[in-house]
Amino acid sequence: MATKKRRKGLMLTLLVFVVLAAGSVTWFMIRGKEAPVLVSAEDVGTRTITQTVSAIGKLQPEVQVKISSEASGEIIFLGVHDGDSVKTGQLLARIQPDLVQTQVQQSQAAAESARMSITIAKAEVERSEADLKRVTELYKKQFATREELDRAKATYEGAFGRYQSAQSDHSRTLAALRQTQASASRTTIYAPMSGTVTYLAVERGEKVVGTAQMQGTEMMRISDLSTMSAWVDVDENDVAVVNIGDTANIKVDAFRDRVFRGVVYEIGNSAQTAAAGTQEEVVNFQVRIRLIDRDLKMRPGMSCNVEIETETRENVLAVPIQSVTAKASAIASDVQRGPQVTSRGEAVAKKQADVPASLVWVLNGQTVAAREVETGISDNGYIEILKGLKKGERIVSGPYTAVSKVLSEGSKVQVEGTAERKQRYESMRKGQ
Repeated sequence: MATKKRRKGLMLTLLVFVVLAAGSVTWFMIRGKEAPVLVSAEDVGTRTITQTVSAIGKLQPEVQVKISSEASGEIIFLGVHDGDSVKTGQLLARIQPDLVQTQVQQSQAAAESARMSITIAKAEVERSEADLKRVTELYKKQFATREELDRAKATYEGAFGRYQSAQSDHSRTLAALRQTQASASRTTIYAPMSGTVTYLAVERGEKVVGTAQMQGTEMMRISDLSTMSAWVDVDENDVAVVNIGDTANIKVDAFRDRVFRGVVYEIGNSAQTAAAGTQEEVVNFQVRIRLIDRDLKMRPGMSCNVEIETETRENVLAVPIQSVTAKASAIASDVQRGPQVTSRGEAVAKKQADVPASLVWVLNGQTVAAREVETGISDNGYIEILKGLKKGERIVSGPYTAVSKVLSEGSKVQVEGTAERKQRYESMRKGQ
């Protein structure tokens, strides 16, 4: 019985080894016959690359004046409507002047009273001066005492001081009169420039608050629509490459089939922060672009999309953007390290230090090899290659899933043309 059991155990062991050997052979045979990866290929060539920065914003007139009244009161006349064209000096509105006129009359009365005070003070000075002269002569002849002379001098000096004070009061009241007269004249509002009324916030009969008391009521805006600008918000990471004088392509939503040209003339220095203190915090800087082309139908506030051309390089080596991927080892190490930072400064430093190396897949017959490259500027489709490739070399240009995840060193590939790919996709769509 023991001999039979040993034979059965030996047979089972041999059977296990046979199965393992057969599985290994089958696995190596399948691996050797692994289907190649379908890819697109492209030769490395030269082209002109223009780097752009995208932004969105609104159209605004380059010159715009906000009109407010310096006097408070009721609007008794309004001579314009929204959209009207006006000329410099044209009458725009009148404010009820009754309150200001009363203030003018009060100031005139105060000025007249101060003038009369000067007359009275002058007469007192003349009288006290005559008394002082008479007492001085008597004192010389020893007909008046020293006390009487001192009293006469004090009386004269007091009268002269009151006279000077009356003169100062008169000057003050005249200044107040001029101020109220100026305020009265400003109840009539004239256009400070030629342009178009692009905003009208009041109607005849409404009451407004003057800027003499507080911020005041904004009544209207006059804009020079002959020069329009695009005011756009540029991300903090992109604004550093934007310069005064850069050209831009501007697409206005209201003019779908047109692209307007513009030039950057102002870059803001003050950051505009949204959702501050949260994970969604966004920091932008305002960039203003003067439109070279314009249309008379443009209106302030129209939405626009802008592509600012920051740099152009001609005849440089370039490959499709989707053909460049990050080095797998760099990605893996970055995942392992994790977000171990304690401040925004450390986060920025880590981001700059942990930029992974870029690589492309170079075709070598029916296989591919990884090639590390140094990249430069890019446009919407291509990226500049500074080091790592030569003109004429053939690289894998897509699909991006294959470039970034599927391919590895020595992977077998099959180059598929555009027509073949289209035919394959069509067959897949039809379920063939």
